[in-house]
Amino acid sequence: MIKKLLLFILLVLVQFTTEAQETVPPVEIDSAKIEVQSFSENLQEKYNDSDFDYTSNDTGDVNLMRNIFKKLFGWTEDLFGIELDFMTRKILEYIVYVLFICLLVYLIIKYLINAPINTVFKKESRTIDTLQFDEENIEKIDFDILINQALSTLNYRLAVRYLYLKSLQLLAAKNMIEWHYDKTNSEYQNEIKNPETKEIFKSVSYIYDYVWYGEFSIDEKDFAKTQSNFNQLNKLVANG
Repeated sequence: MIKKLLLFILLVLVQFTTEAQETVPPVEIDSAKIEVQSFSENLQEKYNDSDFDYTSNDTGDVNLMRNIFKKLFGWTEDLFGIELDFMTRKILEYIVYVLFICLLVYLIIKYLINAPINTVFKKESRTIDTLQFDEENIEKIDFDILINQALSTLNYRLAVRYLYLKSLQLLAAKNMIEWHYDKTNSEYQNEIKNPETKEIFKSVSYIYDYVWYGEFSIDEKDFAKTQSNFNQLNKLVANG
């Protein structure tokens, strides 16, 4: 019985194979002539240009920002346990850019408000410009009288200027600096040898420069603090 079953299966397989071979379409042989294309000899030189160099990446800044945002979003997702989709991430990126631009504009406006536009393009170290008196003979000027005159008219900016010139007068009298009307504040500072005196002079020079050249308006209270700083410098110079 088993032999008959195996014989039957064998006959069926032979019949199936024969029919399959009969249904296979004939293969057409392509007799067309094949033309072999050859590469030019200067192929390597032709494409050895930066335009065909795909190993370098000129989007470093873009990729850097993307990496920053990727780490930031990853940290946010880990912290709050939420997953941000693509659109949400893009919206958050735009918000960050807008906030950064607003901050930059705010800082620029704040700087321009505190430093008037006419001082933005001035040098940091400015020379002592001439007044109505002869500054070349600074040792002969009584700055206390000029300071009182400025205070009587509530011109605190001018009074600060006279305070500064008085300090230069004392420094020159003690041979700590060599006075000249066209020298800069930095030049005087470099001439001072005593570290403590130099540091205080640097501080009052900054105040003077900010008030006088920066045209910063001060009141009586501000002037009192400024005068105290100058008096400290003058006392140190007198004892030196």
